[in-house]
Amino acid sequence: MSGAWFWLLVPLAPLLAGVALAVWRDRAIGWLWLACIPALALVIWPMSALDLPMLWDGMRWGANDDLSRAWLGFTALLWGCAGIFASSSQANDSRRMRFWTFWLLALAGNLLLIIATDALSFYLGFSVMSLAAYGLIVHQGGPGPRRAGRLYLQLAILGEMSLLAALMLRSHAASGDFSFAAWQALPMDGLTLLLLLAGLGLKAGFWPLHVWLPLAHPAAPAPASAVLSGAMLKAGFLGIWRCLPESDPLLSSWADVLLAVGIFGAIYPALLGLCSDKAKAALAYSSVSQMGYLVMLLALAWRHPQQYQAMTVVLMLYGVHHGLAKGALFLAAGLIHAGRLPLLGWLLLAVPALAIIGLPLSSGGAVKTALKDVWHSGEFEGWLVWLSLSSLTTALLLIRALWLLRRDARDAPAAGPPLRQLLPWALLSSLALLLPWAWPALRDPMLHGLYPGGIWAALWPLLLAIVLAGLALKSGWTVPARLAALPSPALWLSLRLKRLVQRPPLAVPNAEPDQPRWRQRERCWNRFWDTGALAMSAWLLAAMLWLGWLW
Repeated sequence: MSGAWFWLLVPLAPLLAGVALAVWRDRAIGWLWLACIPALALVIWPMSALDLPMLWDGMRWGANDDLSRAWLGFTALLWGCAGIFASSSQANDSRRMRFWTFWLLALAGNLLLIIATDALSFYLGFSVMSLAAYGLIVHQGGPGPRRAGRLYLQLAILGEMSLLAALMLRSHAASGDFSFAAWQALPMDGLTLLLLLAGLGLKAGFWPLHVWLPLAHPAAPAPASAVLSGAMLKAGFLGIWRCLPESDPLLSSWADVLLAVGIFGAIYPALLGLCSDKAKAALAYSSVSQMGYLVMLLALAWRHPQQYQAMTVVLMLYGVHHGLAKGALFLAAGLIHAGRLPLLGWLLLAVPALAIIGLPLSSGGAVKTALKDVWHSGEFEGWLVWLSLSSLTTALLLIRALWLLRRDARDAPAAGPPLRQLLPWALLSSLALLLPWAWPALRDPMLHGLYPGGIWAALWPLLLAIVLAGLALKSGWTVPARLAALPSPALWLSLRLKRLVQRPPLAVPNAEPDQPRWRQRERCWNRFWDTGALAMSAWLLAAMLWLGWLW
């Protein structure tokens, strides 16, 4: 029992790091990545789960299954590498204390939701992570980040309320039991399923709930984008996997529709990303496209519950592979602005992109082979051609992203990037090649895919994409102006909502030089209420509903 208490350090270490930041300030920034060490240590040396019934019945923290340990491992590793990167890239940022405050809060929430085996702990971690991510998105200031942050916050609050309502309905069906283990044996109803998919899908960012991602990633700093895409998006799928039963007639009847959504969600966002003129926006659309693959996997699990364990293994492999590879690509987007990369650096930068495409002998090749294996064992064989088409669009989009990164690197300083940024990025990039040889769960499907037909199936989308990209480059093809300026319906609705809540229009305050300190604090407090009143109102409403239900 004594060892179980170490699980408390997983979410508390980032909060203790926040205390150190408040006391030692700049001297503590270089060591904040150590907040991920307890999580990594418990992945290597797992302890028995920690029960805390004194807080609420069924409260339990731990990662005692392969899926949770793998999820906790890659999440902590990504946050740690991105934290080391950010300690250098944000060193001259005048608002770095605010950045690190939101960073540590989001980290604590992300780690908590992974080790939570009950719904209330999961919801607490999910909410802290989701709301703290707003501070990372708007950190750089200006119209673009504020616009992206406003849309994100509106959808995040909508998702929080949908998720809370779904968890309340689910716990009511379980007679007040909040443990995920008890929910696995309960039948699912349509309303709860819709609320769960809406609440968790908005964070997972799959089509059509992805609308905040293409705006948020270009606005956020590179290390924030890395953890947002590599770690936070996966939290939505982890929640869906845990909250839903392994076998249910309703889920099976929805499998065809979900598979169609996943295939469309893998192809259509990739085509939208080809029209983007920003590297981080193209990478954001790539993340949306990759989430479509996880939706396909979810559909396969719903239709074939007898293969649920095999699907869980594929989900675990896909989460680890995509989290580390996409985190490396987003860090590269910040790295190229810090200094020029040599040829070897560009070759290393291409490794995670090729892994996501599915290059043999990489983590992506192993995951694509594992996905095809479970696909062939089901009744969706006729849909397999769409999986190949999505591989082609993925390859085209990532070639486009690499070209945009190369274009952005022309303005980089002549000196190389700082070592504190180069080393964590190089580690994440190289893991796409090293991890399959070190981890048997990835090595077995990697070797299984090395037969001639498997190699050709993995290579032809990449080869065709290279030919098409070469033809486009040689002909001087550019994105048509109409496609480059596609309107965003979600952004239009967000602006309409902003105008609605500001009627009558807010008066512009007169500039008052040399204001007393009390007046400056009052203005800060008023600005806080302008941005936070909606969020606090939603929280209060949710708390009242919950207390009323308990009563």
